[in-house]
Formats: sequence, structure tokens, C-alpha cells
Amino acid sequence: MIVNSGSARWEGGLKDGKGTVSTKSGVLSDQPYGFKTRFEGAPGTNPEELIGAAHAACFSMALSNILAGVGVTDVVIETTSKIGLDQEDGGFTIKTAHLTTRVSAKGDRAVIEDAARKAEKGCPVSKVLNAEVTLDVTVV
Repeated sequence: MIVNSGSARWEGGLKDGKGTVSTKSGVLSDQPYGFKTRFEGAPGTNPEELIGAAHAACFSMALSNILAGVGVTDVVIETTSKIGLDQEDGGFTIKTAHLTTRVSAKGDRAVIEDAARKAEKGCPVSKVLNAEVTLDVTVV
């Protein structure tokens, strides 16, 4: 089993507190986050942004693997995952994850679109999200 990790440190209350987030690899190291970065658009990161980046990366890798298996070549994939955070029952819930991907490759358009649908459902981050995962595909 491959195990990777991220970590967070939080000090204070929800609105007046502050935190940092780091990754095992060190790519993120003590990156600040807080109420204002999450809910008010202040500079810094937030959990939904990090989930979106992980989802886009995972989907792109899964799609690349599927495309290679069906003979599609010269693949370039650009993906965004928009994570929707909704207020519900006095708290917040991640209810949606919407993938938008642009694929440039040598291969049949229908085959590429089918591969994208398979990657949408099959990438490990899509599987872990308890959210409606949707996808837009652009093939160029």
C-alpha cells in the first residue's frame, strides 16, 4: 500500500484563528489558511482548493492511462476541478465536484470522450469524494 499524507495546524477559533497546511513531500510547507481564505477570498489556500487540485491531477493521470490503453497518442490533458461548498444544516458540506478537461491527442474523438467518462468515475479521488462528480470534456 502506498501512503502519502498532508498535515494541518490550527490555532484559535473558527473566525479569528489561523492555520497552516503542509504536505509530506514538502511541496506545501506551512501554507497559511483560515476563515478568510476559505470563505472570503483572502490570499492563501483552503481545503476545497487543495481537493480540487488533487482531483484534477488524479483524473488527468487516470485519463492518460486509459488513453494509452486504447492507442491514443500525443496526449496533453488540462483539467480543472471545481469543488462546491454549500451551507447546510448549520454547517458546510462539499456537495459537488465538477471536472472540466481539455484533451489534445491523436485519436478518435468518441474514444477520447469515452475514456474521459471512465476516468471521471475511476480515478481514486473521484471515488473518495462523497459528492456528485461531473465532467466537461473538450477535445482539440
